[in-house]
Amino acid sequence: MNVAGFRLAARSPAAPLTVADWRERARRRLPDMVWAYLENGADGERTLRDNRTALDAWALRQRVLSGVVDPDLTTTVAGTELALPVLGAPMGLLGAAHWHGDLGVARAAERRGTRLVLSSASTYSIEEVAEQTRQSHWFQLYPWGDRELTGTLVRRAEDAGYGALVVTVDVPVLGNRLGEQRRGMAMPPTLSPARVSHALTRPRWCYGYARHRRTTLRNLQPPGTRGAVRSVAAQSARLGGRLDWDDLDWLRAQWSGPLLVKGVLEPEDAERCVELGADGIVVSNHGGRQLDGAPAAIEALPAVVDQVGSRAEVLVDGGIRTGLDVIVALALGARACLVGRPLAYGLAGGGTHGAADVLRILRDELRRGLTLMGLSSAAQLDRSSIRLRGTPAARPTVGSAAPILNGAATEAS
Repeated sequence: MNVAGFRLAARSPAAPLTVADWRERARRRLPDMVWAYLENGADGERTLRDNRTALDAWALRQRVLSGVVDPDLTTTVAGTELALPVLGAPMGLLGAAHWHGDLGVARAAERRGTRLVLSSASTYSIEEVAEQTRQSHWFQLYPWGDRELTGTLVRRAEDAGYGALVVTVDVPVLGNRLGEQRRGMAMPPTLSPARVSHALTRPRWCYGYARHRRTTLRNLQPPGTRGAVRSVAAQSARLGGRLDWDDLDWLRAQWSGPLLVKGVLEPEDAERCVELGADGIVVSNHGGRQLDGAPAAIEALPAVVDQVGSRAEVLVDGGIRTGLDVIVALALGARACLVGRPLAYGLAGGGTHGAADVLRILRDELRRGLTLMGLSSAAQLDRSSIRLRGTPAARPTVGSAAPILNGAATEAS
């Protein structure tokens, strides 16, 4: 049956209905070391937890009798038209979750009218993804100290037709990811009899791993080769070094298309990025995998929007698990959200189909939420659409809108 534009259909009792359901399926199918890589954060994982807690602190304003039945979710980000304000975040080693890997997530994004930001650490190369998809996806770059390698990756992405460059700047060193270390997730993985025995209890994963071997960093190998994990690890060891604003300035000169900077939490840093020519900012703490104790991404978002939102597009990632989380992010000023772990859950649990289903779930939750809020489009969301949970709305005066709490202060929007 259909109600207010929504299709209500019976589903198999085993069919995932939420991102959380896909997460449970992924956990059942992955070996411990791969699960640790997808799920764990840095050190005590405070920032990882805060990303979720900060989103849950917001309540949505429900307005009735609006006549809304099918809200418009479309948007344009960095010149790319999207069917919904959600993109796939860059995630390294996706082939370890499922052999469909980055290519599967890119194809899933296309099914739902959006794009993947392909990681530098992808298990399908820049060229493979470009050649085997229909749309122009985006490319994520670590501005490594090796400018020769960095410049080569930028030129490859440009030659392959990628639509935007997303420069990640919050990894001068790797975060202290204790869960991965304890479970042997490294390059190459540290295997032991117990770890091998556990992996063998996941026969579907083992078959995909043995048959397709999509666990190497393809962008760090010469095109057309299938070098061993150890050789890729040796190459990746070169990728450290001192990084500063001159590196971003240099990258801006290398790339002619839209350039976004990912990993910014402070408005002063966002300002400097825009001064150097960045077209967009991705407010992010790397999913809680870098500096433990850094603020939640959604907490940092409003100040960055206030600082540069009139001159650059601001996106956010970190902790997004539902379409209602997307609503909160858009209300606080984000142009769109990047989602990482949810797509990895879908990929691990069901390959390309699973990743596409995660995006469907987020889309349907977003559309349903906007309908119940009485909004005809995602573009109508602003800080007056939400308030801190547990805080009553102020009583409006005659002829005025009620003042709503935003992330930084109590003031009328």
